[in-house]
Amino acid sequence: MHGNKTHRLSPIKLLGELLKDPDRKPLLQIVAELCYLSVKYRTIPAYYFSRYLFKRDKRNIADYFPGKFLYGIKAKFNKKEACEIVDNKLSFDFYFRQFNLCMPQVWMSNHKNEFVVNHKNLDIKSVDEFSKVLHEVMTGESKDNTIFIKKTSDSYGGEHIYKIHKDELKSSREKVEFIFTEVVKSGYIFQETVKQHPELDRLNPHCLNTLRLDTFVNSDKSVEIISGYLKTNLKNHYIDNEPTGGCEVPFELNTGTLNKYGHLTLKYNGLKRPTQHPITQTVFEHFEVPFFNEAKELVMKAAGLIPGLRLVGWDVAIGESGPILIEGNSDYDIAANDLAYGGYRSNPVFQKVLKEIGYW
Repeated sequence: MHGNKTHRLSPIKLLGELLKDPDRKPLLQIVAELCYLSVKYRTIPAYYFSRYLFKRDKRNIADYFPGKFLYGIKAKFNKKEACEIVDNKLSFDFYFRQFNLCMPQVWMSNHKNEFVVNHKNLDIKSVDEFSKVLHEVMTGESKDNTIFIKKTSDSYGGEHIYKIHKDELKSSREKVEFIFTEVVKSGYIFQETVKQHPELDRLNPHCLNTLRLDTFVNSDKSVEIISGYLKTNLKNHYIDNEPTGGCEVPFELNTGTLNKYGHLTLKYNGLKRPTQHPITQTVFEHFEVPFFNEAKELVMKAAGLIPGLRLVGWDVAIGESGPILIEGNSDYDIAANDLAYGGYRSNPVFQKVLKEIGYW
């Protein structure tokens, strides 16, 4: 029930866009580079297109790695039992809250029909009971009368995330019924709605614009940030997942200044690379993320607190008074970071990762 979903583009449509793209390389060069990467990595290089390597400004094609290679690396550095702590949102909250990190408040949680609200166990079996509890929580806790509802595990790409306003409990019964039906199928957490920094509202006030930063814990336990990008939505939507208009904008790791181009998912958006937000008209290039150094410090601290996890992608919001840790992901989209950086082969921190596995 996200709405505003973008339809997938057919391969024929994408091919037509490629042929008409004025910024693409000559076709013979594209074919030659595809053949080169096929031989080099012994795989069909579909990532040649998802990383925009067909564009004229992409000259260092050998610096980018196939997704299969990158995802295989993560498994070598993250222990399964430690992954379960960060990949389950309720476990994540329990674990990291003990270190007094700035995180969104969790007001309630559930496992199917069993809910925990204000330190009490409730057995909620009807949508009316569910609506009543939500009303009480939002009346007592929520500053803006809204609440975020997220599936505790097995939630990827923004799926199973809902936002509801207190007024909708009466005006949108169909929405409440839908959410209740989904929630009682498994487990969810019910979080406060983060009030983001006004500067990020200037970029997009309709969704929580978050930073994705991935970290590597060296063998000597020191923590380094590999790369990162800002996640936003190019439409009037409260989440930033791909089907609803999600966009990833790389930034300079030293300054937190956004780069010129945003990156989209080809199957939903075609070959375009936006340079500004289409609703607010805010230009990406030179846009400065507030509290950027503090955000880096936050993820580096979090990365050093959980043994057994050495490669993690962190999501950080920028609140009115500083960064807020939203979640960590052991199975994060590392290929998106490879794209954001401009090819991980040339990344000095990732070179240490490669060296440790005997690749470098």
